[in-house]
Amino acid sequence: MSRKRLTQIFTFLLPLRIWQRNLFYRIGMKFDSNKYSRIFGEKLEYEVCKIKTLMINENSGHDIIFQKNKVDNLKIASKTMNNILIYPKEVFSFCYLSKNSKKYGEYKDGLVLVDGKIVAKKGGGLCHLSNLLHYIFLMSPLTVIERHGHQVKSFPNPDKTSLEGIDATIHSGWLDLKAKNETNDIYQIDISFDNKYMYGRILSNKKSNIEYEIINEDFKYIRQNGKIYECTSVIRIERDKMTKQEIKREKLYEEKVLIEYELPKDTLIEEM
Repeated sequence: MSRKRLTQIFTFLLPLRIWQRNLFYRIGMKFDSNKYSRIFGEKLEYEVCKIKTLMINENSGHDIIFQKNKVDNLKIASKTMNNILIYPKEVFSFCYLSKNSKKYGEYKDGLVLVDGKIVAKKGGGLCHLSNLLHYIFLMSPLTVIERHGHQVKSFPNPDKTSLEGIDATIHSGWLDLKAKNETNDIYQIDISFDNKYMYGRILSNKKSNIEYEIINEDFKYIRQNGKIYECTSVIRIERDKMTKQEIKREKLYEEKVLIEYELPKDTLIEEM
């Protein structure tokens, strides 16, 4: 049995712990030699990549109100970083920008994973935005320098056509999503919404002849020590935009996540 943290025993200490972690995190960012993006601007001319993601997950197993609250939370958080310019040598930080969310409204209760359990918490669901941003970072020349995948998957992906293993969890003071511009061009994040989808784009001040595609390889489910895991490799393919000829193919990373929902009965599971 794992030992409980002090804040699990004395829950009234949790707000103080969160404040402490956020303070230390911001102090650390001041001395980590990175220059963080903070300038917003008009939309740049050239589109590098774009994706869309379904916002409401009707198979979460929880009250649909938390999904609707999540949409409101996503719109608030997006305003803290929409149209941010990422200049050469600058670093985009999700937590650095989203700390200004109070200017745009109050977060509602959404679903988050806490100590292995899904609970409703103010500001829940923001990982949906960090997931989208991580995906478009991978489809651009930006370099992801900090990303943390979810350790547990509590319900199936609502979009059956989407990729696996590209999620990026965030927790202010603990876990961030960061991408660095190691090129000589300027990039920009563009986020928009309609009634069903959230859209993400990377824009640039220069036209590029290169495009990127992210795919899964070696996708499988395994049973290990009585638990089921989803495993996959995340691959990036670089192509010439005009001829579609493949220039480079690389494995970015491997992902392994614990599955905590019931898989369809005909799912193939390898025994390990």
